[in-house]
Amino acid sequence: MRPLVPTGLLIVTTLTGCGRGAEPVVRPQQDWFVDQARESGLDFVHINGMSGKLYMPEILAPGVALFDFDNDGDLDVYLVQGLPLGVRGSGSDDDGSRSSDRLFRNDLNVAPGGNRALHFTDVTRESGIVSHGYGMGVAAADFNNDGWVDLYLTKFDAPNQLFRNNGNGTFNDVSKASGTDHQSWSVSASFVDVNRDGWLDLYVGNYIRYSLENNTPCFGASGALDYCMPQTYQPLQDRLYINRGDGTFIDASVKSGITREYGPALGVSTADFNRDGWMDIYVANDGKENQLWLNKKDGTFENTALLSGVALPVTGKAEASMGVDAGDFDDDGDEDLFVTELTSEGSNLYVNDGSGVFDDRSTPSGLGSPSVAFTGFGTAWFDYDNDGRLDLLSVNGTVQIIESLRQAKDPLPLHQRKLLFHNAGGGRFEEVSGRAGAVFALSEVGRGAAFGDVDNDGDVDVLIGNNHGPTRLLINQIVSGQHWIGLRLVGVGGRDMLGARVEVVQAGATTRWRRARSDGSYASANDPRVIVGLGESTTPPDVRVTWPDGKVDSWMALPVDRYSTLRER
Repeated sequence: MRPLVPTGLLIVTTLTGCGRGAEPVVRPQQDWFVDQARESGLDFVHINGMSGKLYMPEILAPGVALFDFDNDGDLDVYLVQGLPLGVRGSGSDDDGSRSSDRLFRNDLNVAPGGNRALHFTDVTRESGIVSHGYGMGVAAADFNNDGWVDLYLTKFDAPNQLFRNNGNGTFNDVSKASGTDHQSWSVSASFVDVNRDGWLDLYVGNYIRYSLENNTPCFGASGALDYCMPQTYQPLQDRLYINRGDGTFIDASVKSGITREYGPALGVSTADFNRDGWMDIYVANDGKENQLWLNKKDGTFENTALLSGVALPVTGKAEASMGVDAGDFDDDGDEDLFVTELTSEGSNLYVNDGSGVFDDRSTPSGLGSPSVAFTGFGTAWFDYDNDGRLDLLSVNGTVQIIESLRQAKDPLPLHQRKLLFHNAGGGRFEEVSGRAGAVFALSEVGRGAAFGDVDNDGDVDVLIGNNHGPTRLLINQIVSGQHWIGLRLVGVGGRDMLGARVEVVQAGATTRWRRARSDGSYASANDPRVIVGLGESTTPPDVRVTWPDGKVDSWMALPVDRYSTLRER
């Protein structure tokens, strides 16, 4: 354990979290998670544009975002919408079509006694956001360091869009002016400071070279028409944009070396995987080897996925990777990887040895077998019960038609239920979906998932984007008596310092490591705040933060069951 060095730095504490009582409240049959989307005002249904022609974009959206666009301390919601496909050609903005993405403002009301009234207001029209084309995903971060979170939208068959937050409830479309309006089939994107200059750069994962005009008839195992696998089409190269700090980006895709490899990319997660102080990039590819781009500290990257053990699972066969997240589930101070896969393949757990070399522990961890029957998309490491150990959730839905559902005339024969795994310690996980609530029994076509504390009560909630179905907002209702600390890590100007690493130390307790991030999962944006479960302990912990530029600050005895804002000095 590294010693904490007292620095006497400023602590700004916000009392947006509510304290937890020391005694657990026993409610034997209470659902752990309850869907409050509709009752809270998130009355939104995704439309995938299906026409019966089995166009591939129909089955891969939408992403979702949790982000605080108005700086009022609670998480707002952005939801990605599709378009009718095959109408007047491509369905892109070339034919005048516009998708109806929605922005919802969180009007959370916390009464003096701690009771919380959660309500969302649709402010799309007032915001000035006009999303063109067929929406796929969303990334959220403050790219211009003005303290207001901006949005980047990925598209099929239309240029990607960057919306600058004006700080007054409105956004400007700066896509073309910023240089980030490349047109491809983009899915997941990540804001990450790759050169440690204090400005967030942008990595965009691109999928396959596909258009409705070159749609190829494909057939499933039964011999019936089905959606194609990505190998039918040519994969695309990803893009890396370097932030100039003046509102514009330079396309460094070729110079950085990432164009030496081709996707098809679906998930992106960034972290310092080899602990050298520089942010790296992991890309989950669909049906092709995954990529681990290690940062060479000179503006270039090297794909070490094969040598590092994360290009392929232990079988040695490329799988259909979709969702991905990095996190330190085993509390050894390095970033491990969880990747969701296609039905029959099973999700993969890659355990980091600390140097950026990984061991495939999918089977012995207990994660592989329960996930074999599912096709996973949105996923994340999160401590749903605040016991201090990172758990896992994946939202699921197939990409090839389930024959029994086809025979039953199901209008969307791709749906599956969700999976929730509890971290039992010792590298083992237990599936607990059956105990988590009625929403986990719903069979839907889950795609994007964003994780964050929507009601500011100190536990993590989940926003889910269902393909051709309703949005779900899973509010965490576990009342366990477990304690927590919440941290917002900000730099000069008030920007969330994505990539900052947090070390939480309590006397006599396990040291925990976490990372501020908004990326990971699938085509979605997460709450950048860090919540660390403390279990039954009420001892104020010491916290050490390693900022993205390598500087280290420390705070002593932070308050428990509260959010604190820690500012880089």
